[in-house]
Amino acid sequence: MRGLPLLFLLAVLALAACAPVPRSGPAAQSVAQTPEAVELVRVYKAARTLEVWSAGRLLRRIGGIQLGWQPVGPKQFEGDGRTPEGRYVIDWRNPRSAFYLSLHISYPDAHDVAFARARGRSAGGMIMIHGQPNGTTGRMHGDWTDGCIAVSNAEMDWLWQVVPDGSMVEINP
Repeated sequence: MRGLPLLFLLAVLALAACAPVPRSGPAAQSVAQTPEAVELVRVYKAARTLEVWSAGRLLRRIGGIQLGWQPVGPKQFEGDGRTPEGRYVIDWRNPRSAFYLSLHISYPDAHDVAFARARGRSAGGMIMIHGQPNGTTGRMHGDWTDGCIAVSNAEMDWLWQVVPDGSMVEINP
């Protein structure tokens, strides 16, 4: 009979180990909490909008996005200040970036690399969707990134929660 309480304690500990650990803050929020699976983030550079789509339905349109400091035309080379154009994927995320949260866009693809390499240049990389620079209050003015897509920190909180890794990103002129 003395072994029964020990078995009960071991069973409780085993179940507790499987339970989710409650966390706080936007970086700790799980994408799995989203009721709908986001499959597409669509960006229109000229219109300065970012759309989030699920099951063929527009969930949200974010206006006033900020781009690279040379926003016209597709990114071609490292350091050109342009935001890429084309189809990519969100392939990882960084809760501790220099900007408020960040979702990595899979730029450059093979075509981007071949184009730059044929001209003796690097295509660059580290293109993200992110919030404002850490330590700043409010929102920066104009296009200021090195080629990333910036939104407000509140908008980034929402994107962080609903856009899972593997989501398609379509960036249009």
